Amino acid sequence: MPVITFANTKGGAGKTTMALVVAGELAKRGFRVAMLDADPQQWVSRWMVRMAKVPKFSIIADIDADNIEKTIKDLKKRNDYVVVDLPGGVTPLLAKGLGLSDHVFVPVQGCALDAAGGAQVLDILKKLKSECDIHIAHSVALTRVSSIITTRALLAVKGMLAQQGVHVLATPLIERAAYRDMFDAGTLIDALDPEAVSNLAKAQDNARLLVDEIAQFAPVPVKVPKTAKSTATAKAKAETPRKTAAAKKAA
Repeated sequence: MPVITFANTKGGAGKTTMALVVAGELAKRGFRVAMLDADPQQWVSRWMVRMAKVPKFSIIADIDADNIEKTIKDLKKRNDYVVVDLPGGVTPLLAKGLGLSDHVFVPVQGCALDAAGGAQVLDILKKLKSECDIHIAHSVALTRVSSIITTRALLAVKGMLAQQGVHVLATPLIERAAYRDMFDAGTLIDALDPEAVSNLAKAQDNARLLVDEIAQFAPVPVKVPKTAKSTATAKAKAETPRKTAAAKKAA
């Protein structure tokens, strides 16, 4: 099952928010989702303490460089998606988590510091490819983007990424109150009160569109039921011409 990872070496890039929004939206769609809180700040784990139980959604804390590989291997057996929130900073846990991913998403705000933190992640991915022959698909995901204006800094970041040939998701995570309020309320955005949170529906639509795009890059493999496999095999055998005894003798 796909392991999708969110990583930026700079703190405050919106990494944890995006990871949680994506994990929640996947669970809403009926997928079995396990989220690994590998950030030393343990923001998601703290949030989980107050969260009402969500079907098919679990959060695993205390992830480190020693246990991340086994944890992911075990979770892939019983989940449709494993979502990993990696730590900021350049650490062995970050490098190991990147190497275990099917697709890495690098959240970047429209500022030079965020872009620099994202560039460090991209450099590690390049080294994994050139030095270890490990090819990890990756995309930059813009976060906390204004719904009203496009800043010069954001345009500069987009231009820099385009020059480097880095894939950027078409759907950014827009700056919305709902993404902050879900941490305060200890819940996912779909459980927030629309009377108390401004533009909640727009935040939910944004999450839906973002996950629609992410799912294209990290789809869940379609499982063919055993009965269907058996039927298909039997049908193929039945349709295969059989040689008659005379034909076999002539051959």
